[in-house]
Amino acid sequence: MRGLVLVVLLVLAVIIISRMMNAWRQSAPPVRRTQRDELVKDPVCQTYIVLSRAVTKEVDGTVTHFCSRECAARFARGERQR
Repeated sequence: MRGLVLVVLLVLAVIIISRMMNAWRQSAPPVRRTQRDELVKDPVCQTYIVLSRAVTKEVDGTVTHFCSRECAARFARGERQR
């Protein structure tokens, strides 16, 4: 008899918890999915950098990406790959 009461209480607890979880999921803000970051190549040191972390400069009307400010400065001075 005690086993039956415990099973009924366990089933009720599972039902209550599942309903609470469903309500919580529905009220939570939607997950924002972002596009994958792409890799870009630094024209000075030839390393690949994640676009979101790259230093971006406009050079002669073209957007160029660099791994660091130092590489951007070297590019501006005309220094290229060593």
